[in-house]
Amino acid sequence: MSHDLEGIAVTLVAEGKGILAADETVPTLTKRFDTLGISSTEQSRRSYREMLFTAPGEAEFIRGVILQDETIHQKSSDGTPLAQVLSKQGILPGIKVDTGAKPLAGCPGETITEGLDGLRDRLQNYHSMGARFAKWRAVIHVDDVLPSSACVGANAHALARYAALCQEQDLVPIVEPEVLMDGSHLIERCEEVTGVVLHTVFDRPLRPAGCAGMHAAQTEHGDFG
Repeated sequence: MSHDLEGIAVTLVAEGKGILAADETVPTLTKRFDTLGISSTEQSRRSYREMLFTAPGEAEFIRGVILQDETIHQKSSDGTPLAQVLSKQGILPGIKVDTGAKPLAGCPGETITEGLDGLRDRLQNYHSMGARFAKWRAVIHVDDVLPSSACVGANAHALARYAALCQEQDLVPIVEPEVLMDGSHLIERCEEVTGVVLHTVFDRPLRPAGCAGMHAAQTEHGDFG
């Protein structure tokens, strides 16, 4: 990682500061607006996010803001790109780059996060618009059987490819392997799965995905089943 990327990473985790996630997709934000009786339009979504980004004193508490594709292309009411609205306050603009979790073929009940196709060019474009870090979220479902080693391996490999591409394009990658809390399983089961997922994602990020690639992790930490 370059010194510039190291500096951005350190800035994002500054003590007493946080990262604002304003990267809800259009369907998700529309659902939230619907509950409040607000019409979801490109303009209303822009106005809502501009309100968040210009709140007085925001820079005292926020170091970075994760934007959504629609938002990073938008401008404030005075014509300033929203990414610049943030950077002028010393807040780092970021961007969500995955395209969501989709059913993983051959693994019922499990998902793979997509968005690698064309990612290099998208990252280059986002960087030119002011983004300095990115986010990619993998979703791991848990029960007495899930997740499968194939699912964990596939998502870990996608996260690694995403992270490598981000660094290539001078963006700090936020790597988010989210083990869902939903379900009737015990907390010990969640801890077990979380340990194996983190080991797979961060200790051996560039090894090929798949069941065979997970054998050593399962031997060391215990099988998922």
